[in-house]
Amino acid sequence: MDGEALERVYQENLEERIIAYLSEMKDISLGTAMDIYYHSKLTDKIHRGVEGIQYLDYKVLVQILCETEKELFQVIVHS
Repeated sequence: MDGEALERVYQENLEERIIAYLSEMKDISLGTAMDIYYHSKLTDKIHRGVEGIQYLDYKVLVQILCETEKELFQVIVHS
């Protein structure tokens, strides 16, 4: 397995952990957590590897998402 393939696997696992933790932390369904995550700016930053953000702990990333993109919770959770 080359470095690029390992990076993809790592990123997929990271996304799974982010979504599961977000669901647990906010007491929302996995589907809603997935919608919130994939509509976030954080997703793009992780995919692009902005400043190595993809290497932060998933709990820290969820905290960042909750603090910086509060509007996602208003729009998606209440719709």
